[in-house]
Amino acid sequence: VDRIYVNEWDVVNQGDLIARLVPLDTDALELALAQSRAALAQSQAALAQSQVTLEQAKAGVDEANYDLEQLQRQHVSYKRQQIARLQIKAAELQVTAAESQLDSAELQVDAAKGAVEEAESKLEIKTLTAPFNGVVVSVLVDEGDVVPPADGQQVPIVHLIDLTTMELGVDLDEMDIPEVRLGQGAIISVDALPDTQFEGKVIAIAPTSKVLGGVVQYEAKIGFDIPRDAGLRVGMSATADIITGQRSNALLVPERAIKRDEQGNSVVMLKIGDKLQPKLVVTGLSDGLQTEIIDGLGEGDTVVIEERAGASSSGTSGGMRFPFMPGKGLAPKK
Repeated sequence: VDRIYVNEWDVVNQGDLIARLVPLDTDALELALAQSRAALAQSQAALAQSQVTLEQAKAGVDEANYDLEQLQRQHVSYKRQQIARLQIKAAELQVTAAESQLDSAELQVDAAKGAVEEAESKLEIKTLTAPFNGVVVSVLVDEGDVVPPADGQQVPIVHLIDLTTMELGVDLDEMDIPEVRLGQGAIISVDALPDTQFEGKVIAIAPTSKVLGGVVQYEAKIGFDIPRDAGLRVGMSATADIITGQRSNALLVPERAIKRDEQGNSVVMLKIGDKLQPKLVVTGLSDGLQTEIIDGLGEGDTVVIEERAGASSSGTSGGMRFPFMPGKGLAPKK
């Protein structure tokens, strides 16, 4: 590691210099490169000779065929013609051998070229640049450190993160997971930023479950973009409401106002003047607090909420945007 151009917590832009790496033993590497180039030259010479040998062998086949044609025209004895045919087969065998030699020579040339490229790569001075705009979380090496070969694996030099996009890891209850799909929208609330909400989408759902405290849960990830100066930091606690259903201009009543009659129908207590009258209703979506009324009530009707024996309160149904289903995808705090 010859140079490190950044420090922890530095803000960098795409293309900014991160580090400069130089070979450790240039003399040995230069010798290896020279040897690789010499081996390449030898293999290329052998290839050229193999090509000449092949052309000569093909010419021998043509010549042997010509001799046989002449003997046949001259009506030379059958024995002489048989000898000519044997000469053709011998010439064809020489062609086959020359082709095999040529293939072997080509493989040697390819191997020699690869060795030269590898030797050149080891001598190359490498400059690392930022692949995207971000913040340096940590610098993992010092100037003068030796970065050993990693058998084809990348060796980390600097940890850089992009703070414009994040992922929220959430745990979903097994009762909610059937309703969750990739691409569904989500509203994210962060404990440390109570006045700010972020919009995201479900980008991953674990195929297998885990058990926490006897509860079966599934992990999921929600991706979302971060506005500039939002104040959000990696590791903050957050919750997410995953939108599995959505309705606009819905007529809503409080969930507490809806009861069940003996037949299991949804009923609300409707206040008409000074009297209370049960009213059958057809319900739709619910987020656990507000429930959509599809039929049975009109905007402005007054329904009674029985909070406890001898006491009640009333509320007026109204029209408003209703984004959430009942308890569907309400992610527990992570």
